[in-house]
Amino acid sequence: MKKICLFFLLIITLACNDLSSNNYNKIKGIALGTSFHITYKNAKEDVSEKQIDSLIYLINKSLSTYLPTSDISKINKGDTSVIVDEMFQEVFIKSEKIFKETGGAFDPTIGILVNAWGFGPDNVVENLDSSHVSSMLDFVGFQKVKLINNKIVKKYSNIYIDFNAIAKGYAVDIIGRFLEFKKIDDYLVEIGGEIRARGLNPDGKIWRIAIEKPNFDGSRSFQTVIGLDNESIATSGNYRKFKIDAFSGKKFAHTIDTKTGFPSQSNLLSASVIAKLDCADVDAYATAFMAMGLKNSKLFLEEHPKMKCFFIYSDDNGDIKTFTTENLSTSN
Repeated sequence: MKKICLFFLLIITLACNDLSSNNYNKIKGIALGTSFHITYKNAKEDVSEKQIDSLIYLINKSLSTYLPTSDISKINKGDTSVIVDEMFQEVFIKSEKIFKETGGAFDPTIGILVNAWGFGPDNVVENLDSSHVSSMLDFVGFQKVKLINNKIVKKYSNIYIDFNAIAKGYAVDIIGRFLEFKKIDDYLVEIGGEIRARGLNPDGKIWRIAIEKPNFDGSRSFQTVIGLDNESIATSGNYRKFKIDAFSGKKFAHTIDTKTGFPSQSNLLSASVIAKLDCADVDAYATAFMAMGLKNSKLFLEEHPKMKCFFIYSDDNGDIKTFTTENLSTSN
């Protein structure tokens, strides 16, 4: 379930360039293999990049499959003695909820196949065929793992848990909660395009971000601008890198199908989800929508009207189109 993140969310600064005159500070750096940017209203107690790095360290120590000594890596290697921390427990519970809601479209146990297809940190399988994929599907299904007495119990030792499709959003939340602990009510936290915004920007307005147009000539331009009113936004997909079906000419962004074990040919090229939820939640939903495709995602949203979405998809003629839910207000 590795997510190919699409950084087409650009923070609109406009008249917010002189942050110091408005008592706002900025912190930027590298986290989880990508960049992060934090803008926040000054507090009595300073927030340092070192403090942010310490939070990222704790998240990696718990949830990173790219860190061999992390709790999740130990569990994936068969260590049954690991006592998982509160971070792991929260992400597990969120994942279990969204797994059930989406009918398994979001499933962190797809990790064994993510690795096999070459999208994870290890265990690539050369010349992967249907029989091999079918055998690995026995180890897929989040219902096959349980959280019991702060330990992970797996039905099969080969089950490989991969929280990468929710961990970046969760890291955004952890930093946001840290700022709130510091009595900071006005802030925006962004890691690799995933964003949590609270309160007001330096202009005294809700935070605004721009969504980039799906240009294919290398140029950059804005599709629309949206406001974040104490909301989070996450995006999954990559409309700049897709496969064209040799027979139909349709464009497809590939996500591992949790039912077949093969890359799914979803007509969704990217999915942006906005809601008054944690960034971890919208992060996971965005991944699920990529697997579900446009039609099923629309049906899901009819039953979850509090979520707002912006989709980029390929229509029946292979042309690039966009879809915006009616509850998402946009401006140019």
